[in-house]
Amino acid sequence: MTDVTFPFPSKSALAQAVAHCQDMTREHSKTFYLGSRFFPAQQRQAVWAVYAACRDGDDIVDERSGDEARASLDDWWARTQAAFAGQPGGHPIDTALSWAAHTYPIPLSAFAELHDGLRMDLAGHEYRTMDDLMLYCRRVAGVVGFMIAPVSGYSGGERTLHAALMLGQAMQLTNILRDVGEDLRRGRVYLPHTLLTEYGVTRCDLERGVVTPEYRALMEHLSDLARDWYGQGRAGIPCLHGSARLAVATAARAYEGILDDLARNDFDNFGRRAHVSGTRKLMMLPQAWWELRSAPTPAG
Repeated sequence: MTDVTFPFPSKSALAQAVAHCQDMTREHSKTFYLGSRFFPAQQRQAVWAVYAACRDGDDIVDERSGDEARASLDDWWARTQAAFAGQPGGHPIDTALSWAAHTYPIPLSAFAELHDGLRMDLAGHEYRTMDDLMLYCRRVAGVVGFMIAPVSGYSGGERTLHAALMLGQAMQLTNILRDVGEDLRRGRVYLPHTLLTEYGVTRCDLERGVVTPEYRALMEHLSDLARDWYGQGRAGIPCLHGSARLAVATAARAYEGILDDLARNDFDNFGRRAHVSGTRKLMMLPQAWWELRSAPTPAG
C-alpha cells in the first residue's frame, strides 16, 4: 500500500470507474474475466483496474505508430505514476488504478517493467535469442503476476512470486504462439532468430503462411516450453489466499487450453486464431477445482 493520502472519489465516481475497467476486461479477455469472477468483490474490482491499466498501454502499441504512439505511451506512464502517487487524472482507469494501488500493495516497479516491455514493441525490437523472448514475456505479462499476487494475498514469499511470474510468462508465450499470423501482418516476429535457424524456418516461410514439418516442430517445441512454464506457475497457486486460488487456476487452465486448440489445428496460426469456447472453459472448472483440492497444503 502506498504512503500517500488518497483523495477518495465519491462512491458513484469510483463505481463508474470500476465498471469501465470491468467492461474492458470482459471485452478484451474473456478468459481473464472468467477467472476474475471468482475473486471476492473488492479484490475483483482491483484486478479489473490492474487489467484495464495494462490493456490501456498495450492498446497504444497495437493501434498506434510512430511519434503518436511514443507520445501516448509516455502519457500512459505519466498517468500511471500519478495514479500511484494518489493524483489520478480524469480517466476512469486512472481513478480505479489509484484506488487499487492505495488499497493493496501493488508495486509500481511492475508497471515500470511493463512500460519497458511496451517500449520494446515500439522500438521494433528484434528477438535474436530465447533470452530476448523471455525478457519480453517477463516484462509485458510475467510482471502482471507481481500485480495480482498482492491483491490475492499469498504465503511463500519469493517462491510464490516467482511462480506468479512464470504463469504470466506462460500466458504471454501462449499469446505469441496464437498470434503468429496476426503479428506478421503488423510487421512483428517474436520467434527468436536462433530458434528459427535451429528448426530451419525462414522469414519467407512465415510469410507464405504454410505449416511445414519444420514449422510444426518449432511450434511443438515452444508449446512444450509454455506448458513447462504453466507447470511452474501452478505450483504457486495453492499459496494464494482464499478464492483467489480458484480464480487464478481457472484462468491458467483456460489459457493453456489455447495450446490444445492450436495443436488440434495442426499448429496453423497464420489465418486462424486458436481459442477456447465458453462451454469448454466452463467444463474446465471442475478440473481446476479438483487440482486445488488435491494439492498439498503449502508451508509457511
